[in-house]
Amino acid sequence: MSAHAARELEPVLRVEGLGKRYGSRKALHDVSFAAHAGEMLAVIGPNGAGKTTLLSILAGVQTPSAGIVSRGAGEIGWVPQQPALYSKLSVLENLRLFARLEKVGDVEAVVARMLDQTGLAERAEDRIDRLSGGNRQRVNVALGLLAGPPVILLDEPSSALDPAQRERLWQLVAELASRGTGVVFSTHIVAEAERYAGRVLVLDQGRLLFDGTPVQLAGEGGGGDFEQAFVSFLQGRSEQ
Repeated sequence: MSAHAARELEPVLRVEGLGKRYGSRKALHDVSFAAHAGEMLAVIGPNGAGKTTLLSILAGVQTPSAGIVSRGAGEIGWVPQQPALYSKLSVLENLRLFARLEKVGDVEAVVARMLDQTGLAERAEDRIDRLSGGNRQRVNVALGLLAGPPVILLDEPSSALDPAQRERLWQLVAELASRGTGVVFSTHIVAEAERYAGRVLVLDQGRLLFDGTPVQLAGEGGGGDFEQAFVSFLQGRSEQ
């Protein structure tokens, strides 16, 4: 086996028996999976399925009621749906500020690398409130990468973007995966899961119903159009 292939098989995140309870309501039920270096793993499901709850627990924003996450929150990059940016500061000032909060070793070197990796070098002096939605999301991704995490979580990263901005964002995310970063993302646009993910997790009512490739999921849903196959898969499981 080549070193590259071995790297892609290496788990960068392992989740075992994860559960979350809010009073008497169970938001997650015994969820287990692993994410790997260089992998793009999509989490899809209907509204209220538990996607954001799952990612926020992995990021350390919420505490699980049960189960184990193999990495601490500081080892996982987190890109929430709503960017946590200071709108009156420039891109560069935001990155420097958050790099200091992350206590990275060489702030200027890390910030320069993030500007380069995210294609924001020409926008470094621009204020956040003057950026397009796509470029604000790029800054948001850069913040999640400041500490050099082996895995990054993105919650509905393209939800507020137009088609061209989505395309540029997914090019950036695919480049991160090609460098070996494990990527776990949630999306309500299931075509994104089919197009960009090598593996798909399907959540419904907090339960993990499926873990496999988009092709396998389409097959279990009867084939044909991926979105319709996904809907058919959910309907079939609800009738069992």
